[in-house]
Amino acid sequence: MTAFSHETVLELSYDDESLARVVERSVGREVGEIDDDRSETTVSRDGATVAFTVGARDLTALRAATNTWLRLAMVAERTAALA
Repeated sequence: MTAFSHETVLELSYDDESLARVVERSVGREVGEIDDDRSETTVSRDGATVAFTVGARDLTALRAATNTWLRLAMVAERTAALA
């Protein structure tokens, strides 16, 4: 990840490791696709926990990227619940 002025790590823990895997694989497809020159994100999973590391040049970009990745995770969770 490029060195950015601001960074946050979001860890989402699930009761079920298979749900964490679905979320990670679903949102992981977007890594590199929605990054821009102001922010960049990596997604990883350790067991039942999915981690998003968001780096950004400024706080506005950090907030926007954080909201985007949380929304993507929420959509993946809801879609998995319907399947």
